[in-house]
Amino acid sequence: GQKRMKYSRPRGTRDILGNDMEVWKRVEKQLAAIMEGYGYHEIRTPIFEESDLFIRSVGETSDIVSKEMYTFSDRKGRSLTLRPENTAPVMRAYLENGLQREGGITKFYYIGPMFRYDKPQAGRYRQFHQIGAEAIGSSNPVVDAEIIDISIRLHREIGLDSLTVRLNSVGCLECRNSFLGILRKELELHRDQLCEDCKIRAEANPLRVLDCKNCVDLRVELPVITDYICDRCREHFDTLTGILQGMNIDYELDPYLVRGLDYYTRTAYEIIHSELGAQNALCGGGRYDGLAEELGGGSIPAVGFSAGLERMVEVLDQSRLRSGTGPVRVYFVVFNSACSVPAMLMAGELRENGVESSVDLSLRNVKKQLRTASREGYDYAVFMGDNELEAKEAVVKDLKQGTQENVSFERISEYFDKEGVEEVD
Repeated sequence: GQKRMKYSRPRGTRDILGNDMEVWKRVEKQLAAIMEGYGYHEIRTPIFEESDLFIRSVGETSDIVSKEMYTFSDRKGRSLTLRPENTAPVMRAYLENGLQREGGITKFYYIGPMFRYDKPQAGRYRQFHQIGAEAIGSSNPVVDAEIIDISIRLHREIGLDSLTVRLNSVGCLECRNSFLGILRKELELHRDQLCEDCKIRAEANPLRVLDCKNCVDLRVELPVITDYICDRCREHFDTLTGILQGMNIDYELDPYLVRGLDYYTRTAYEIIHSELGAQNALCGGGRYDGLAEELGGGSIPAVGFSAGLERMVEVLDQSRLRSGTGPVRVYFVVFNSACSVPAMLMAGELRENGVESSVDLSLRNVKKQLRTASREGYDYAVFMGDNELEAKEAVVKDLKQGTQENVSFERISEYFDKEGVEEVD
């Protein structure tokens, strides 16, 4: 009988390999190219940070901090946390590296794993991946519009068209506080209708009640934040909606939309895909003008968004992934060990010329090697056996056409060079 495997991957994680990996790489490459095209530059922050960074910024009463963080002590007893989100780390990096001295708008994007101890469900993992962008240093609503524009563009790029932007303003710290007072009083009156979680939220973080799936029916009886925002927030919001109209970006106002993290101010938005059912939010973001100050860095306005890559890959229309013609790919079929060194030398020469070359060193029978070559989508097979070595000629088979010809060893680079030119034509 077969021995049972001793180890399996932790719950809520996955291995990405084979064809999935190819899809992931293409998606990441394409999305990164869009970010770069808008003038955003990649940043890579540590996978773990001081726990306090997230507690301060995301908020003690948020679900993330109260029940989803992977927190551990290092050997010196410092509390560290695997990053559950990337906005706070990016802002920390911005402040720590003194970027506010450069003035202007600093534009970052990131792609990478995040960690939340959450109930695994369809498309939701405990190690998951996000792509996001942050524009730091401007309170101009034009920047909010650019962030919304980029996030729509990313999803269009992978073939999603029926997208809706849901938009709200959650006010600045001042006007939000007065609204919270009013909301708390209202929630007191409806206390018996609240779910257990919301009974706690009503005290600590009443905005989150609006986010709760169980208390949806109650929302219509509650006051709406947009009726209470101050003049400056109102003006910011009106300007933003005007800009979105000017850019032909459709949006729906959703006065109940609040983002689950404490650092959001003013603009809050989500992009939803009308065909995805309940789990239909593809990405979300907004402004967080209070975050820099919360982290001890003075008042620096900022806006950003993040999207889950798992969701994107899941709903992806693969035909929209631009594979391009790409480099020619050659597979060396090696008959015996005497042939492997010449094959490797020749493959090395081809790689110098931009031809992807893989040498099969398994010494399996030729049929099996060929099967691998065609399964993995190689364009050509180059056969290397004793006869070929003696004649200093390789047999080159075009795997797409099924034709083959003999090519002398010294002409092999030239041969694929000519092929490459034809491919592009």
